[in-house]
Amino acid sequence: YMTMIASIAAIAGGLYGYDTGIISGALGQISHDFSLSHVGEELVTAAILAGAVIGSLVCTQLSAGIGRRRTIMVVASVYVIGVLAAAASPNAWLLGISRLVLGFAVGGCTQIVPTYIAELAPPDKRGRLVTYFNVSIGVGILIAALVGFGLQDRWSWRIMIGVAVIPSLGLLLGMTKLPFSPRWLVEQDEVDAARQALMRVRETRQEVREEIRDIQSTQAEKEQASGQGWSGLAQAWVRPALIAGLGVAAFTQLSGIEMMIYYTPTFLSDAGFGHSAALLANVGVAVVYLTMTFCGKLVVDRVGRRHLALWTAPFAALALFAMGAVFKFDLGGDWHGQLVVACLLTYMLFTSIGIQVIGWLIGSEIYPLGIRDKATGLHSAMLWGSNLLLTVTALSMTHWLGVGGAMVVYGLLNVAGFLFVLRRVPETAGRSLEDIEQALKDGSFLPGRHRG
Repeated sequence: YMTMIASIAAIAGGLYGYDTGIISGALGQISHDFSLSHVGEELVTAAILAGAVIGSLVCTQLSAGIGRRRTIMVVASVYVIGVLAAAASPNAWLLGISRLVLGFAVGGCTQIVPTYIAELAPPDKRGRLVTYFNVSIGVGILIAALVGFGLQDRWSWRIMIGVAVIPSLGLLLGMTKLPFSPRWLVEQDEVDAARQALMRVRETRQEVREEIRDIQSTQAEKEQASGQGWSGLAQAWVRPALIAGLGVAAFTQLSGIEMMIYYTPTFLSDAGFGHSAALLANVGVAVVYLTMTFCGKLVVDRVGRRHLALWTAPFAALALFAMGAVFKFDLGGDWHGQLVVACLLTYMLFTSIGIQVIGWLIGSEIYPLGIRDKATGLHSAMLWGSNLLLTVTALSMTHWLGVGGAMVVYGLLNVAGFLFVLRRVPETAGRSLEDIEQALKDGSFLPGRHRG
């Protein structure tokens, strides 16, 4: 049953992956129809990301007020409206506005879906259940790449965008049958309802009794605390969690992943690849992303979040440095194209199973209950803000520095991300949400610290 809950809620991740990924295949047609410059292409692409920042922050209030489940239903409704409006847009301005609305849904779902799954999941299975969301993102990106490659000459960009209304309606209908978050129910003094919700996703009554007791204890401490809501984010004991979570959120995007997803066909075409070959390479990127994200889902609870990121980031950075050298010095001769694609896929392999797996997962785990709604919204806004920064500068950076220079910059950002995780991000695998909060309070949260 918990797997079904995670699968239905994670449809939102598939919509995120498809609605952001389809632009790589549709951008050529859109640019032709609306005579866009490369700056115009960046703005149309980035509009969804600006909306995502707004959605992340607004949905924090909705989540606290009407609950996680109802907020996801609101997000699904906005998906339907945004998709239909984008598909029917008569000009670039209205397309940008429609993608801004669509972005609201994308940001809202990334703020709330991982939290909803994490608050229902058992501690020992939380990682693999929350990462259904990541895998669903990969499925959406792959479908978008296949549509862009296989249906480029059969479907207009309007149909490419518009078909996403079908899973949007599926998400809306599916969420009507799922339970509320037990932690939100306790916050509303509906303890019996919280107990009934947990009985549906736990194996024994003893587990339910202990978990309800822990949630009530944490809730009582929250109500007695002087700092709650946005003001609670300034408390000193909360700061290590904010730094760790927001830092991981930033490096999840600054590592260059969205550059590859959005612009692979564009920069490969600029580097001399044929249009079909560039779109086929984009499919390869999506296949690797989905495969390695699924592998990460299978091992993240055993290997751990921190270890997974630390073991993979150096290889992702080396792949980007190698790709930068191939472009900069025109290496490989007759094998130049194959070498570029090999470096690209190697980078995707290591980043997809590493920082991309833990980016949303960490944000659903480490924030204390008293500030969880606000902090997860800030986490999502940081992630989308970083994504927006990367997206609106990607084509300009490759224009100024060349593709090789841009890859070196992204490689250095991967090195910075490795050092950040090493110093600031603790291991959370197998620990309850209440235990992680207690570690913050007694000063043992950071790597290498012990309980005081």
